Amino acid sequence: MMHTGITVGRRAASLLVAATSMGALLFAPATNAVAVAPTTATVATETGTRIPLRDAIAGLRVADENRAGYDRDAFRHWVDADKDGCSTRAEVLIEEAVTPPEIGAKCVLTGGRWYSYYEDAYVDGASGLDIDHMVPLAEAWDSGASAWTAIQREQYANDLDQPRALVAVTAKYNRSKADQDPGTWLPPYEGARCTYLTDWVTVKTKYDLTVDATELATLDRLGAQCPNVPISPGTR
Repeated sequence: MMHTGITVGRRAASLLVAATSMGALLFAPATNAVAVAPTTATVATETGTRIPLRDAIAGLRVADENRAGYDRDAFRHWVDADKDGCSTRAEVLIEEAVTPPEIGAKCVLTGGRWYSYYEDAYVDGASGLDIDHMVPLAEAWDSGASAWTAIQREQYANDLDQPRALVAVTAKYNRSKADQDPGTWLPPYEGARCTYLTDWVTVKTKYDLTVDATELATLDRLGAQCPNVPISPGTR
């Protein structure tokens, strides 16, 4: 990604918009899930059409989680996929900045301002920010990524095509979340929870990741309280 002039943050410009467009590679279903007929969500994913949030939740496949063999290093991340000198982490920071930072040699970022939507706070300078995988790497492993190839896991961990997949947030709340799903962790700022739910379901749907029973119950409960906005799962 070339960086010239001022970049308007992709999430900073659209946090209040529940639906976004997207497109990127999808992976094969997890081998630990029960085979089922194609759901509305699956069809939408394959065709690139939009699907209401609650239909997407209903289309998620339920399976028990299995963390056997998980190693964070199985997901190679913060690569420089386009060889422009900026890692995935830097790309996200540049894209999501409310006030763009200066981009120096070797993509060193100076200044800049960001909005951490988990707690409704603005942050000056990139040093206080982490890049959160919306669906954490361990959770993705539990939900089907254990069956992916190393290349597929690397693509997942560095997904710049899907604005909902990676988000710049304060280190405090990224580490508070850790590898938890919405059944056990939600953003402390209640006004962020519908956005968070939409982000989570979009990523789970895009990558055909399963949900466990507790997670699904939480998604159902929150989905009933949130706008039934359309999401675009993407195409294979």
